[in-house]
Amino acid sequence: MEGSLFKVVFLLLVFSIVNTLVYGQGTRVGFYSSTCSQAESIVKSTVASHVNSDSSLAPGLLRMHFHDCFVQGCDASVLVAGSGTEKTAFPNLGLRGFEVIEDAKTKLEAACPGVVSCADIVALAARDSVVLSGGLSWQVPTGRRDGRVSQASDVNNLPAPGDSVDEQKQKFATKGLNTQDLVTLVGGHTIGTTACQFFSNRLRNFTTNGAADPSIDPSFLSQLQTLCPQNSGATNRIALDTGSQNKFDNSYYANLRNGRGILQSDQALWNDASTKTFVQRYLGLRGLLGLTFNVEFGNSMVKMSNIGVKTGVDGEIRKICSAFN
Repeated sequence: MEGSLFKVVFLLLVFSIVNTLVYGQGTRVGFYSSTCSQAESIVKSTVASHVNSDSSLAPGLLRMHFHDCFVQGCDASVLVAGSGTEKTAFPNLGLRGFEVIEDAKTKLEAACPGVVSCADIVALAARDSVVLSGGLSWQVPTGRRDGRVSQASDVNNLPAPGDSVDEQKQKFATKGLNTQDLVTLVGGHTIGTTACQFFSNRLRNFTTNGAADPSIDPSFLSQLQTLCPQNSGATNRIALDTGSQNKFDNSYYANLRNGRGILQSDQALWNDASTKTFVQRYLGLRGLLGLTFNVEFGNSMVKMSNIGVKTGVDGEIRKICSAFN
């Protein structure tokens, strides 16, 4: 009897350890409550100062967290400057907000030297950016440590603008995120813009007979073709959520329903049955059990922010976010 009990306890312990390794637990809400009680308020005020001066930094900071977590885990490896680092990889060349993170880090080092990680600053800044854009807040577990590796060659599994739903689902699944998480987190496109070069292939010669992507609303297509002229305008910026690019809301999903998704990977969420259901639930359509986007976004962000985190003695607490110690 005692032997059986020991085996059960042992197996539960093993499961707990494996679960920690896989899902990146070890972070907790209020991690800095005794070591740097003002940590979250310093980040919040710093982000607010920058975003109030330039609202486009909000989606930039949210996207930075996403790109950080999908490569080497949420360890601030995307912040490291230098030749051949993640920051120099093509998918990261458009990232913005690095100065906001460095500003917060400088203030935190003055208040609590060597305590708050850059990885936690990125996670907190993403949450604060959503709130400043009109979204709901959520509690961010902290306690991440900063990684010691940053290589452009590792940036090979980020979701891409032309990905099919199956490709997106596979990339999210490898990070422990399910289909609902996918539809929810991509909903972060409710704020921000993208360049014409990332979707202009949909506007002309998309089909074998030279037509545009048939999933685009015809009246919207002509607008996009004007905003993204053929053979020019590749860097022109277009709102990812037409009519609501600065407000964190569920109108992004209404645009997908109406054939007004900008990226091919976004519109695909409406065209594929496995993801369309979640889009419909966020819109409260067809009598389906509704989902509240703002609430679910926070839940999925917590899951994402725990991907491959380094805690305890793993990693380091950088003194400057753009350089290893």
